[in-house]
Amino acid sequence: MSRVQDKVVLITGAATGIGAAAAVRLADEGATVIVTDVNESGGKAVVEQITAAGGTAEFLAHDVAHEDEWIRVTGHVREVYGRIDVLVNNAGIYLIAPLAETTLEDWNRLMAINVTGTFLGLKHVAPGMAEAGGGAIINLSSIAGLMGTAGHTLYGASKGAVRTMSKDVAAEYAAANVRVNSLHPTYVNTSMAAYGAQTAGVSLDDLGPALSPLGRIAETGDVVNFILFLASDEASYLTGSEYTIDGGGSTLLSLG
Repeated sequence: MSRVQDKVVLITGAATGIGAAAAVRLADEGATVIVTDVNESGGKAVVEQITAAGGTAEFLAHDVAHEDEWIRVTGHVREVYGRIDVLVNNAGIYLIAPLAETTLEDWNRLMAINVTGTFLGLKHVAPGMAEAGGGAIINLSSIAGLMGTAGHTLYGASKGAVRTMSKDVAAEYAAANVRVNSLHPTYVNTSMAAYGAQTAGVSLDDLGPALSPLGRIAETGDVVNFILFLASDEASYLTGSEYTIDGGGSTLLSLG
Protein backbone atom coordinates (compact mmCIF):
# COMPACT_ATOMS: atom_id res chain seq x y z
CA MET A 1 0.00 0.00 0.00
CA SER A 2 1.09 3.60 -0.45
CA ARG A 3 -0.93 5.97 1.71
CA VAL A 4 2.16 8.07 2.51
CA GLN A 5 4.16 7.26 -0.61
CA ASP A 6 7.36 9.32 -0.95
CA LYS A 7 6.68 11.41 2.15
CA VAL A 8 9.65 12.16 4.39
CA VAL A 9 8.63 11.34 7.95
CA LEU A 10 10.54 12.17 11.14
CA ILE A 11 9.49 10.18 14.22
CA THR A 12 10.99 10.89 17.64
CA GLY A 13 11.23 8.26 20.36
CA ALA A 14 10.99 5.63 17.66
CA ALA A 15 13.28 2.94 19.08
CA THR A 16 10.46 1.18 20.93
CA GLY A 17 6.73 1.13 21.48
CA ILE A 18 4.36 3.32 19.50
CA GLY A 19 7.20 5.15 17.77
CA ALA A 20 8.82 1.97 16.50
CA ALA A 21 5.50 0.55 15.33
CA ALA A 22 4.69 3.81 13.55
CA ALA A 23 8.06 3.84 11.81
CA VAL A 24 7.60 0.33 10.48
CA ARG A 25 4.01 0.94 9.35
CA LEU A 26 4.65 4.26 7.61
CA ALA A 27 7.68 2.84 5.84
CA ASP A 28 5.51 -0.06 4.69
CA GLU A 29 3.10 2.54 3.32
CA GLY A 30 5.80 4.15 1.19
CA ALA A 31 7.36 6.79 3.43
CA THR A 32 11.03 7.49 3.94
CA VAL A 33 11.28 7.32 7.73
CA ILE A 34 13.82 9.06 9.94
CA VAL A 35 13.94 7.18 13.24
CA THR A 36 15.29 9.24 16.14
CA ASP A 37 15.89 8.29 19.76
CA VAL A 38 18.49 8.34 22.54
CA ASN A 39 18.34 4.53 22.38
CA GLU A 40 20.78 3.91 19.52
CA SER A 41 20.66 0.11 19.51
CA GLY A 42 16.88 0.07 19.52
CA GLY A 43 16.60 2.73 16.84
CA LYS A 44 19.09 1.00 14.57
CA ALA A 45 17.19 -2.28 15.01
CA VAL A 46 13.99 -0.57 13.82
CA VAL A 47 15.80 0.77 10.75
CA GLU A 48 17.21 -2.69 10.02
CA GLN A 49 13.70 -4.13 10.21
CA ILE A 50 12.42 -1.52 7.76
CA THR A 51 15.23 -1.89 5.26
CA ALA A 52 15.08 -5.69 5.42
CA ALA A 53 11.46 -5.42 4.30
CA GLY A 54 12.44 -3.19 1.38
CA GLY A 55 11.67 0.16 2.99
CA THR A 56 13.77 3.29 3.34
CA ALA A 57 14.85 4.53 6.76
CA GLU A 58 17.69 6.15 8.65
CA PHE A 59 18.50 6.35 12.34
CA LEU A 60 19.70 9.54 14.01
CA ALA A 61 20.67 9.78 17.68
CA HIS A 62 18.53 12.55 19.12
CA ASP A 63 17.80 13.96 22.58
CA VAL A 64 14.64 15.98 22.01
CA ALA A 65 15.16 18.15 25.10
CA HIS A 66 18.10 20.00 23.53
CA GLU A 67 17.68 22.62 20.82
CA ASP A 68 21.07 22.03 19.24
CA GLU A 69 20.04 18.41 18.65
CA TRP A 70 16.90 19.54 16.82
CA ILE A 71 18.95 21.93 14.69
CA ARG A 72 21.36 19.12 13.81
CA VAL A 73 18.66 16.54 13.06
CA THR A 74 16.34 18.76 11.02
CA GLY A 75 19.29 20.25 9.15
CA HIS A 76 20.53 16.79 8.21
CA VAL A 77 17.10 15.62 7.07
CA ARG A 78 16.55 18.67 4.88
CA GLU A 79 20.05 18.46 3.43
CA VAL A 80 19.71 14.76 2.56
CA TYR A 81 16.01 14.45 1.76
CA GLY A 82 15.05 18.01 0.87
CA ARG A 83 12.16 18.47 3.28
CA ILE A 84 10.15 17.08 6.19
CA ASP A 85 6.58 16.21 5.20
CA VAL A 86 5.47 14.66 8.48
CA LEU A 87 6.67 15.04 12.07
CA VAL A 88 5.51 12.62 14.75
CA ASN A 89 6.43 14.08 18.14
CA ASN A 90 6.31 10.80 20.03
CA ALA A 91 9.23 10.94 22.48
CA GLY A 92 8.08 11.06 26.07
CA ILE A 93 8.51 9.66 29.57
CA TYR A 94 5.97 8.63 32.20
CA LEU A 95 5.86 9.17 35.95
CA ILE A 96 3.23 8.19 38.50
CA ALA A 97 3.75 9.60 41.99
CA PRO A 98 1.79 11.31 44.77
CA LEU A 99 2.08 15.08 44.58
CA ALA A 100 3.85 15.38 47.94
CA GLU A 101 6.50 12.88 46.86
CA THR A 102 7.39 14.45 43.54
CA THR A 103 10.45 16.63 43.30
CA LEU A 104 11.39 19.65 41.28
CA GLU A 105 13.95 17.45 39.55
CA ASP A 106 11.12 15.08 38.54
CA TRP A 107 9.16 18.03 37.16
CA ASN A 108 12.08 19.47 35.22
CA ARG A 109 13.07 16.13 33.69
CA LEU A 110 9.56 15.24 32.59
CA MET A 111 8.80 18.70 31.23
CA ALA A 112 12.12 18.83 29.37
CA ILE A 113 11.25 15.75 27.33
CA ASN A 114 7.46 15.84 27.09
CA VAL A 115 6.91 19.58 26.70
CA THR A 116 10.18 21.21 25.66
CA GLY A 117 10.88 18.35 23.26
CA THR A 118 7.50 18.84 21.58
CA PHE A 119 7.91 22.63 21.49
CA LEU A 120 11.34 22.35 19.87
CA GLY A 121 10.01 19.94 17.28
CA LEU A 122 7.23 22.35 16.39
CA LYS A 123 9.62 25.30 16.30
CA HIS A 124 12.19 23.66 14.06
CA VAL A 125 9.84 21.81 11.71
CA ALA A 126 6.67 23.87 11.19
CA PRO A 127 8.34 26.89 9.51
CA GLY A 128 10.17 24.67 7.04
CA MET A 129 6.97 22.82 6.27
CA ALA A 130 5.27 26.13 5.59
CA GLU A 131 8.01 27.16 3.18
CA ALA A 132 7.71 23.80 1.38
CA GLY A 133 3.96 24.12 0.91
CA GLY A 134 2.62 22.26 3.92
CA GLY A 135 2.83 19.12 5.98
CA ALA A 136 1.43 17.25 8.95
CA ILE A 137 2.50 17.23 12.59
CA ILE A 138 1.15 14.61 14.97
CA ASN A 139 1.83 15.20 18.65
CA LEU A 140 1.45 12.26 21.02
CA SER A 141 -0.37 13.42 24.12
CA SER A 142 -2.40 11.13 26.39
CA ILE A 143 -5.82 10.65 27.89
CA ALA A 144 -4.08 12.14 30.95
CA GLY A 145 -3.94 15.42 29.04
CA LEU A 146 -7.75 15.54 28.96
CA MET A 147 -8.74 14.38 32.44
CA GLY A 148 -7.53 14.37 36.02
CA THR A 149 -6.04 11.26 37.59
CA ALA A 150 -4.50 10.83 41.03
CA GLY A 151 -0.74 10.52 40.89
CA HIS A 152 -0.52 12.10 37.45
CA THR A 153 0.03 15.78 38.29
CA LEU A 154 3.32 16.05 36.41
CA TYR A 155 2.46 13.74 33.53
CA GLY A 156 -1.02 15.17 33.07
CA ALA A 157 0.31 18.72 33.06
CA SER A 158 2.87 17.83 30.41
CA LYS A 159 0.33 16.14 28.17
CA GLY A 160 -2.17 18.96 28.62
CA ALA A 161 0.53 21.32 27.40
CA VAL A 162 1.05 19.16 24.31
CA ARG A 163 -2.66 19.47 23.53
CA THR A 164 -2.77 23.25 23.78
CA MET A 165 0.50 23.73 21.88
CA SER A 166 -0.94 21.61 19.10
CA LYS A 167 -3.98 23.85 18.83
CA ASP A 168 -1.93 27.05 18.99
CA VAL A 169 0.47 26.01 16.24
CA ALA A 170 -2.40 24.66 14.15
CA ALA A 171 -4.03 28.09 14.28
CA GLU A 172 -0.78 29.88 13.44
CA TYR A 173 0.16 27.68 10.49
CA ALA A 174 -3.20 26.71 8.99
CA ALA A 175 -2.90 29.25 6.19
CA ALA A 176 0.41 27.63 5.21
CA ASN A 177 -1.25 24.19 4.97
CA VAL A 178 0.60 22.81 7.99
CA ARG A 179 -1.80 20.56 9.89
CA VAL A 180 -1.21 19.93 13.60
CA ASN A 181 -3.21 17.49 15.72
CA SER A 182 -2.78 15.66 19.01
CA LEU A 183 -3.51 12.03 19.85
CA HIS A 184 -4.67 11.01 23.32
CA PRO A 185 -4.38 7.27 23.86
CA THR A 186 -5.19 5.40 27.02
CA TYR A 187 -2.76 2.73 28.19
CA VAL A 188 -1.15 1.02 25.22
CA ASN A 189 0.48 -2.41 25.45
CA THR A 190 4.04 -1.13 25.90
CA SER A 191 6.55 -0.81 28.72
CA MET A 192 4.75 2.35 29.90
CA ALA A 193 1.55 0.38 30.48
CA ALA A 194 3.50 -2.33 32.27
CA TYR A 195 4.92 0.35 34.57
CA GLY A 196 1.45 1.75 35.17
CA ALA A 197 0.05 -1.67 36.02
CA GLN A 198 2.95 -2.43 38.35
CA THR A 199 2.51 0.90 40.12
CA ALA A 200 -1.21 0.21 40.56
CA GLY A 201 -0.48 -3.29 41.85
CA VAL A 202 -2.42 -5.07 39.10
CA SER A 203 -1.52 -7.20 36.12
CA LEU A 204 -1.38 -5.78 32.61
CA ASP A 205 -4.33 -8.01 31.69
CA ASP A 206 -6.42 -6.43 34.43
CA LEU A 207 -6.03 -2.93 32.99
CA GLY A 208 -8.22 -3.59 29.95
CA PRO A 209 -11.53 -4.33 31.70
CA ALA A 210 -10.84 -1.52 34.17
CA LEU A 211 -10.21 1.10 31.50
CA SER A 212 -12.35 0.16 28.51
CA PRO A 213 -15.79 -1.36 27.89
CA LEU A 214 -14.07 -3.22 25.05
CA GLY A 215 -12.30 -5.20 27.74
CA ARG A 216 -8.71 -4.72 26.61
CA ILE A 217 -5.96 -2.15 26.57
CA ALA A 218 -4.91 -0.60 23.29
CA GLU A 219 -2.31 -2.21 21.07
CA THR A 220 0.31 -0.12 19.29
CA GLY A 221 -1.50 -0.72 16.01
CA ASP A 222 -4.61 1.02 17.34
CA VAL A 223 -2.60 4.22 17.71
CA VAL A 224 -0.46 3.73 14.61
CA ASN A 225 -3.55 3.44 12.42
CA PHE A 226 -4.53 6.96 13.50
CA ILE A 227 -0.99 8.28 13.03
CA LEU A 228 -0.98 6.91 9.49
CA PHE A 229 -4.34 8.50 8.73
CA LEU A 230 -3.32 11.93 10.04
CA ALA A 231 -0.02 11.73 8.16
CA SER A 232 -1.78 10.95 4.90
CA ASP A 233 -3.55 13.26 2.49
CA GLU A 234 -6.80 11.60 3.56
CA ALA A 235 -6.74 13.91 6.58
CA SER A 236 -6.22 17.11 4.58
CA TYR A 237 -9.08 18.93 6.33
CA LEU A 238 -8.13 17.95 9.87
CA THR A 239 -6.12 20.33 12.02
CA GLY A 240 -6.20 21.77 15.52
CA SER A 241 -8.06 18.79 16.95
CA GLU A 242 -7.46 16.22 19.65
CA TYR A 243 -8.36 12.59 19.09
CA THR A 244 -9.06 10.25 21.97
CA ILE A 245 -8.04 6.61 21.57
CA ASP A 246 -9.42 5.05 24.73
CA GLY A 247 -11.60 2.12 23.68
CA GLY A 248 -14.65 3.93 25.02
CA GLY A 249 -13.05 4.44 28.41
CA SER A 250 -14.48 7.95 28.64
CA THR A 251 -17.98 6.41 28.66
CA LEU A 252 -17.40 4.36 31.79
CA LEU A 253 -18.64 7.06 34.13
CA SER A 254 -21.93 7.29 32.24
CA LEU A 255 -22.22 3.51 32.11
CA GLY A 256 -22.03 3.37 35.88
